Amino acid sequence: MTSNPWPTAKWPNGVPRDVSDYNRPLFEILDDSARDYPHQVYTIFSGGAKTFAQVKNTADRIANFLAAKGIKKGDRVAIFLPNLPHYPAIFFGILKAGAVCVTCNPLYTATELNYQLQDSGAKVVFCMDHDQFYPTTVGAIKGTDVKTTVICSVKSYLPKWKALMGSLLGKIPRATHHEPDHLFFDQIVECYPPEAPDVRIIPDEDLALIIYTGGTTGVPKGAALTHSNFTYNLRALEEWVRLPHTPGGKPEIIRRGGFHTFLGVLPWYHSFGMTTCMMTACGSGSRLVCIPDPRAGVPPFTEVLKAVEKYRATIMPAVPTIFVAFTHHPLFHKYDLTSLMGCFSGGAPLPPEVCRQFEAKTGAVIFEGYGLSETAPVASANPTDKSIRKIGSIGFPIPGTDIKILDIETGLTEKPTGEDGEIAISGPQVMKGYWNKPEENRAVFREINGNRYFLTGDVGHIDAEGYIVITDRKKDLILVGGFNVYPRDVEDILFQHPKVAMAAVVGVPDARSGEAVKAFLQLKPGETATDAEILEFCKTHMAGYKRPRFIEFRNELPVSPIGKVLRRVLRDEELKKK
Repeated sequence: MTSNPWPTAKWPNGVPRDVSDYNRPLFEILDDSARDYPHQVYTIFSGGAKTFAQVKNTADRIANFLAAKGIKKGDRVAIFLPNLPHYPAIFFGILKAGAVCVTCNPLYTATELNYQLQDSGAKVVFCMDHDQFYPTTVGAIKGTDVKTTVICSVKSYLPKWKALMGSLLGKIPRATHHEPDHLFFDQIVECYPPEAPDVRIIPDEDLALIIYTGGTTGVPKGAALTHSNFTYNLRALEEWVRLPHTPGGKPEIIRRGGFHTFLGVLPWYHSFGMTTCMMTACGSGSRLVCIPDPRAGVPPFTEVLKAVEKYRATIMPAVPTIFVAFTHHPLFHKYDLTSLMGCFSGGAPLPPEVCRQFEAKTGAVIFEGYGLSETAPVASANPTDKSIRKIGSIGFPIPGTDIKILDIETGLTEKPTGEDGEIAISGPQVMKGYWNKPEENRAVFREINGNRYFLTGDVGHIDAEGYIVITDRKKDLILVGGFNVYPRDVEDILFQHPKVAMAAVVGVPDARSGEAVKAFLQLKPGETATDAEILEFCKTHMAGYKRPRFIEFRNELPVSPIGKVLRRVLRDEELKKK
């Protein structure tokens, strides 16, 4: 809890400075919604729906199954699935068994998944019945502690007529071969009664999740997060998000019991999608549309646009690349997206021009937040009230959180207002530490005035009005002739060019200035541009040392599974050329 209110006169009306009543087992959010809204739909997938009571029933059966397989409190169980309706039931079932969930990127190769399973010591893995995902699982579990593999088929959650027709037409994903000792999701749900074991959870001590960071600075590390890391984050977001539920109406907290429909375009193996979408929908008794592949359709992202219209989605947490995909989609105006009310943006900096275009075309409000896997993930957010939102900033720390700007060299000295430094976070959402990485933990934690702060690796400052502004990642700083160039500054200006859809900026070696700025650009559909045209635009809009010396046009920029543009991939490609 914070000891002093955040220093700003713009703090949103009605939002408390602290929150309480969050120190409880995470799976209770499902139990509460199943008690209060048993017949309210929770998951929606391909025309099929499951209520909160049904999802809880399945979660209890999975917990019973895991206990019967010898899974005890603290054991790790992995989920290797896209956003299927199985996911919430499996996730909460793992927690109800007292185990720790390990969420795995379904796009991993066998080698990548094997590392994660070995590092976490997972004993059980849930995977998809699919000709790519299942063979990957079979290869990945070799040499690990995994003794039980459960295969999940989409057929389990399809309406009966769709399941029948899909089977007859061969359109339901299925692996060509199954190992004889592997189990099927439907079998365990049918065979084990809905009786979860009685496990005592200490919320601020016991782990709920080990989630692996992207490994942008080396080998992926498992952020070990407790139950209360997440229950706090959910309580704080419940207080922070205020939306007008009628045109011109007074902003209110998220209404409970089925008023809202969340669009699950972000992957749930990642903390952003898991907390702001899967968990928040559960905790508020809202509907959750499962989107396994947001790029589906011709052209890409068409199926997502259809889902917004069909299910009247009201809340969509997303990353900037998804907002870009919407606004530049050639069929954008064909679909009715007016149901969208609030869109949480995170995972990467939101270019102001992208925000402006999306809001102009949909009428929704985007409020940018900031966080990391290590903070479950939300640490700060812009007010959802447009009158006090500051586009280009990440707003204020959410209730109960404190943020300091510390010197980059030691992480011990607090920087004055307006000066850049490393962003450090203290609050109930900060992870317990990296899994089995004591040296890494010593490097990223600092104790200041009796409070533990996590060094994020991000550079930023607090402006005169108290808004936090991210400048960039420490490792992304470009040194041009002694001047610091922050890629985001340059990218935000490039996004303003009318032909630019996506932009990424990196530093490349330069004999004269040490480093030079190179911009990689993805143009809007149907547009063409020349190097000279872009360079002339930069000459008009930015200081000389910031201007790109080199321009490269690409059909697509490399992005992570959650939509972050991967500067490191571009940087590595450049270094290999030298």
